[in-house]
Amino acid sequence: MNNKVLKLIMEGEQLSTEQMARILELTPAEVEAQLAQLKDEKILLGWRPVLNPSFDEETRVRAVIELKVSPDVSGGFDRVAERISQFDQVESCYLMSGAYDLLVIVNADNLYKVANFVHNRLARIAGVLSTGTHFMLRAYKESGFAIAAPEKPERPAVSQ
Repeated sequence: MNNKVLKLIMEGEQLSTEQMARILELTPAEVEAQLAQLKDEKILLGWRPVLNPSFDEETRVRAVIELKVSPDVSGGFDRVAERISQFDQVESCYLMSGAYDLLVIVNADNLYKVANFVHNRLARIAGVLSTGTHFMLRAYKESGFAIAAPEKPERPAVSQ
C-alpha cells in the first residue's frame, strides 16, 4: 500500500486536511478519502499527541506490569489479553517472549490506585499466575521524542 497520507502522518505532526492536501499536491477530498480508507481498514486507529510526561507527573503515575499467564483453553493468550485490555487504566498490552507472557502499561492517579488495580483486578483474572509491577520514575524519551531534563534549582554556595 502506497498511502501518501499515512506516510505524512507518521513523519510529522498532525496537520489539517487542507495542509496535507497542499503538501501532497492532492485535493482535500482526496486526502479525506484516504483518511477514511485508513480508518475503515483499521490502519489509522486515532490521533494522539505526545505529551511531556513531566507535565502531569505530580498527578499521574505510570507503571509497567509483567504478567505470567496460563493461556485460556479456548482462546489462548489472546482471550486473557483482550480481557485485560478492556480496563480503563490499561494504556497498552503486549504479548511478549521471555520471562513473562504479557506486558501491561497502566496509568492511575497515584501509587495506591495502581496497587489496587493489580490486587483487585489483574491478579483475580483466571489464568494470571503472577505479576511484577515497576513504576516509571522518569522519562528520557517518549514516542521518539527526547525529554529535556527538568530545571535544577541552584544550590547555595558552600562556605568554608
